[in-house]
Amino acid sequence: MSNEPTPSPQPDPPARIAVAGGTGTVGRHVVEIARRRGHDVVVLSRTTGVDLVAGTGLEEALHGVQVVVDVSSQVSQKSSESRDFFGTVTRNLLAAEAGAGVGHHVALSIVGIDRAPHGYYAGKVLQEELVRASEVPWSILRATQFHEFASQIHGAVTLGPLHVVPRMLSEPVAAAEVADRLVDVATAPAAGRVRDLGGPRRERMVDMVRRWASATGRPGRVVAVPLPGALGRAMRDGSLVTGADADHGTTTFDQWLETVR
Repeated sequence: MSNEPTPSPQPDPPARIAVAGGTGTVGRHVVEIARRRGHDVVVLSRTTGVDLVAGTGLEEALHGVQVVVDVSSQVSQKSSESRDFFGTVTRNLLAAEAGAGVGHHVALSIVGIDRAPHGYYAGKVLQEELVRASEVPWSILRATQFHEFASQIHGAVTLGPLHVVPRMLSEPVAAAEVADRLVDVATAPAAGRVRDLGGPRRERMVDMVRRWASATGRPGRVVAVPLPGALGRAMRDGSLVTGADADHGTTTFDQWLETVR
């Protein structure tokens, strides 16, 4: 029997990773985590001279890049606008990646979009279709809504002192935990659709918004209203939370709230 010690596992070699939407809610965490792990990170955003919609600056930015992580986003809830944005950005990215010899495209998507392909989710459905059909090897991570979603929809619709939010069953997850998983996926071989990632517990959206408003001193009453149609039903019936085979983060919504007080 050999007395030689068992070698310790070696970390993944540094990669050059481009992050589309690297200044956003999840993107800034992806950039921070990847850099902390020793990777060379290129941020693809207008602040760095890259216009994802126009496609300008992509060719130069992707020089020497091995992996692209797409966490780009937009705010419209209209199906047509969402499809225009995600369709254009995804086509531009994939074409530039193919030309630059990028070996892995990682896209962040949303749990349940195929059960509610409407509004904002319509664009994410198109995004997944384009990625799956691409010649660039790919991985897709679907995650549930982030904790930050409560702050984003507070005040989106108001009626005098009332803040109206959709009646929705959610499973909020920390954006930093989603980013950590994305870096794991990006530094592994392309794997197609990986296991969904949700939060540690299910919450009613109206309760989340009320707790966020109380924690941050926002006045007004928060009320929940059922949205009509298939999207509204999906929000209420649990279509947008994870199934039994998903992974789960550990940071609860209340723990996250402690960081924003």
